[in-house]
Amino acid sequence: MSSIALEDEIAAAVGEVRTDSFDMTFGEIANLHANKELVIQPEYQRLFRWSVQQKSHLIESILLELPVPQIFVIENPDGVLELIDGLQRVSTILQFIEPSSIGLDQLVLDGCSLIRGLNNLAFPDLPLSLRLRLKRSPIRVVVIKKQSKGFLRYEMFKRLNTGGSNLEPQEIRNCSARMVGEAGINFYNFLVRLSGSVDFAACAEFLSQPDKEKKAAEELVLRFFAVKNYIGEFKGSVRDWLDNYMEGILLEDLPFDYAKEEADFIQTLALIRNKLGDAAFLRHRGDTPVGSLPPAYFEAIAMAFYSEFDKVKNKTPSALRKAVSELIQGEEFRSVTGPGANSRDKMRARINLTTQAILDA
Repeated sequence: MSSIALEDEIAAAVGEVRTDSFDMTFGEIANLHANKELVIQPEYQRLFRWSVQQKSHLIESILLELPVPQIFVIENPDGVLELIDGLQRVSTILQFIEPSSIGLDQLVLDGCSLIRGLNNLAFPDLPLSLRLRLKRSPIRVVVIKKQSKGFLRYEMFKRLNTGGSNLEPQEIRNCSARMVGEAGINFYNFLVRLSGSVDFAACAEFLSQPDKEKKAAEELVLRFFAVKNYIGEFKGSVRDWLDNYMEGILLEDLPFDYAKEEADFIQTLALIRNKLGDAAFLRHRGDTPVGSLPPAYFEAIAMAFYSEFDKVKNKTPSALRKAVSELIQGEEFRSVTGPGANSRDKMRARINLTTQAILDA
């Protein structure tokens, strides 16, 4: 590509996103939120994870007039602003000033190290001068205007949040899907609905609580479709592979027949649970399922049952359970599921091993 063509491509992309920036006081932010002119989607609000000390440090920093990073919002078609980056900062302010507005208990400061006199104080306990100082303190707000294209809003959310440690990969996918618009919301709702389907939910109950909170169940649903439809693009990074697959669907670069895919998922998981039980995807010690749910086991078993559905449905549960139990305790299967197993060849190998085991049952 010539330098002129490259410059033209960049110029065209720059022209597709419209932004504005200005300072807004925390009091104005609280008022906008109270009037529903600044919204925090419930899906984002559940990600509010700062400790009391982290929250207290922010309040302390604002009162000391220390710099606070900017926040990003998008302008929806109706002009309402939606927070996409800065959740921890804005939620902390709201919890301190107006906790009922976000359904949280009153924040009481604890862990302030520069002004220790702030500890054990809530907002109403502060002198009027400090309450006003807090409300009148400004923060830079960057607005992504409603004229910006959906896929650029999606990319901006993803890039703003990928570098930090607050959000897990599937949480970022779920939240950023909303940036695309209706197509993104539909796909997000699709993942949520299937993650709550009866047979899958029973098997996914073995996920650890921290994994459940990180949306691991929804990631497994996405993983089912990625292995089924996109395995040829796997290059070693599960996160990038799932990101690329979901983006392809959201931006309509990849076909996705919702009705057919849902039927495939529901039928496959029903068959697996019927034959292997709720502990279908767990490791085994002898005949006993143990531990939590390894994603590599899920993809191998799910794809084997999906691909050989008609042949497996007439086999007895006891024979299939014995076959799978022996398989996953064998050295050959372990060699393609343990450390260093994130390669396309090993992914195909564990699926093929599982397929052969259930066919031979």
